[in-house]
Amino acid sequence: MRAVASCIQFISLINLGIGKLFSWLSLGIVAVCFTVVVQRYVFATSYVWMQDLYIWLNGAMFTAVAGFALLRDDHVRVDIFYRPASIRRKAVVDLIGVCAFLLPFTWIVYSYSMPFVRRAWTYFEASANVGGMPGLFILKSFIIGFAALLALQGVAMALRSILILAGRSDLVPPRMQYSAPEKPEAGAVL
Repeated sequence: MRAVASCIQFISLINLGIGKLFSWLSLGIVAVCFTVVVQRYVFATSYVWMQDLYIWLNGAMFTAVAGFALLRDDHVRVDIFYRPASIRRKAVVDLIGVCAFLLPFTWIVYSYSMPFVRRAWTYFEASANVGGMPGLFILKSFIIGFAALLALQGVAMALRSILILAGRSDLVPPRMQYSAPEKPEAGAVL
């Protein structure tokens, strides 16, 4: 079981490192977008490659930090029933969700995007815009990274659920522990 906990920790550290690194792209996106606006409205000039750049940085950032968002539990969830659930029930829901939805989704994304990424690399695809950025093939590769990082974090979630259901929640790394179920406030109407 300690090997399972180590695997969870390793996957979490990968997504944590990549998430922290690529979150800095948001600063670059703001700087490039601001520059494009100033150039257009103050100097009446524009560069297509700069417009491509902030869109591409945005795509790269959001695909690279998806696993990080899942690690931090920042993804969208309808948690009417999940939030107040016991830790064991959350573990069951997460295990089913990862196995039935997340991992099949990431496999579909990977298998459908791989031909497009391969083709983009064969001729070093660039922007379709005249004067646009070269290297679209690199940006398309982020789709594969998105699927891989999300699947890895899903595996970590499934392993966490297995640890909890096996009664070894003490081995779950602190970063991946569930928060305690919320209790309704006194006098609150349920």
